[in-house]
Amino acid sequence: MTAAADRVTITPQATQVLQRLIDVHGPVMFHQSGGCCDGSAPMCYPQGEFRTGDSDVLLGHLPGDTPFWIGRDQYELWRHTKLTIDVTEGRGGGFSLEAPEGVRFLIRSDLCVT
Repeated sequence: MTAAADRVTITPQATQVLQRLIDVHGPVMFHQSGGCCDGSAPMCYPQGEFRTGDSDVLLGHLPGDTPFWIGRDQYELWRHTKLTIDVTEGRGGGFSLEAPEGVRFLIRSDLCVT
């Protein structure tokens, strides 16, 4: 497991949803796998329910000491971007904790200029 510079932020609206999830489920984590279907959106799980491995990169921590992990292949594609977690109305991923809330997390990205 590799750690990257803190390159993930969250909008105030997404922070509110995240806090509700933490209040209900306890500590949570995000994982962005980069596949199709559920893998194209950041998935939120109770901490410890999704196992990360050597092919995952820790991008940073969100409020509530919430780690945000990304699959290495996706990280390589997005390594020059800063990611912002946002939320919108709609059905979340089948296993993501926000699904019953009637919202889904999504990623917005900005090019990092170094």
